[in-house]
Amino acid sequence: MSKPHGPLQGVKVVSCSTAQAGTVPYMLMADLGADVIKIETPNGGDTSRVASVLPGMPSTFFETNNRGVKSVTLNLKLPAAREILHKLVARADIFGQNFRPGAAEKNGFGWDELKKVNPKLVYMSISGYGPNGPHADLPGTDSMAQALGGIAQAYATPGQPLKTGVVSVADETCAILAFGGALAALTYARTTGIGQKIDCSLLGGQIRLMGWTLTTAMWRDRDPVIGQARVAGTREKPAMSASFNDRDGKPFVFQLARDQWTEALNSLGFRVAMEGAGFAHLGVAMDSDAKREEMLARLGELFATGTREDWVARLRGGDIVSAPINTLLEAAVDPDVVANGYIAEVDYPRYGKRLKVHGSPLQFSETPAKIGIAPDLGEHNDEVLGALGYDPAQIDDLRSRKVI
Repeated sequence: MSKPHGPLQGVKVVSCSTAQAGTVPYMLMADLGADVIKIETPNGGDTSRVASVLPGMPSTFFETNNRGVKSVTLNLKLPAAREILHKLVARADIFGQNFRPGAAEKNGFGWDELKKVNPKLVYMSISGYGPNGPHADLPGTDSMAQALGGIAQAYATPGQPLKTGVVSVADETCAILAFGGALAALTYARTTGIGQKIDCSLLGGQIRLMGWTLTTAMWRDRDPVIGQARVAGTREKPAMSASFNDRDGKPFVFQLARDQWTEALNSLGFRVAMEGAGFAHLGVAMDSDAKREEMLARLGELFATGTREDWVARLRGGDIVSAPINTLLEAAVDPDVVANGYIAEVDYPRYGKRLKVHGSPLQFSETPAKIGIAPDLGEHNDEVLGALGYDPAQIDDLRSRKVI
């Protein structure tokens, strides 16, 4: 007997969202069985449909962020389209939008209007900066949030300018928080019958992503030491995370909990050399920046005598956390990534291809996720409007009047 698809079966979502942070929360819900209706403009739809397009392939951007959802086109500038939206919202559990502040209200789907349509509605609003503050009305992007949120320093090289990264970490973090926040509010709504608006922002998500490192910086009132290693704790109980290259320039990382220095040196065969250099105890590296750099340089010389595979194997054999530092393509074929289904393969009949995509990072024992594909523009117009009670002639009329 096949297991039911996803733990969110029966949850109905309507999304007037674009880009990445605004779409991924509902794509994740669709993976888990929610019925997600994406509202798009009739002429062209979500602009990301034509982003990151490879010859003969779908848009990687649109596909990654909108798989498994239904596409309905509505011209929300017209009263008839707003009436349809309100009918959809009346049946929905969750509504999402990430328009520039004020645009949702202007186009008939602000919180104050939709809560009258459905008092139990969970309304997720995603912005760049958050609902308050001097820049609340400005549009936001992933690079803006990376720039303001401090992550550029986390991967910086000493002496080099800070840079934002190619991966949309601010968008994705905000999306995951929105996913959790919406489901938390849905739990409350189902318990009490009371819906609510949740504000989530790119900047807020990026600040949360900085975790305990930001807390430490604030408490010390000093930026962290950046570069290839992080030495933390106290001199008596130090810990370290550091990256090195092997003799072929292949990078890897290892992380030591407190009191693992000796075990690591023994596993690597470095104990005699490091003790001879004055580093019998990791805490010596906390005495000064010069000592820290000296220790790292000596370790770098030793690691340059062997291969990454051997060093990682030795460290893991000594119960030390260690791993190769993967590129994106290496990550996609990493044995643990593949074995856990974090990368999946999906058939795309319209392209005659079977393509690699993100799998689900969540594994449910009884209600597994199901990976879908993104819809064509307006693909579900007839299905969704029919379920609302519109007959074929009425749907054709809406189409002729450019309502859909």
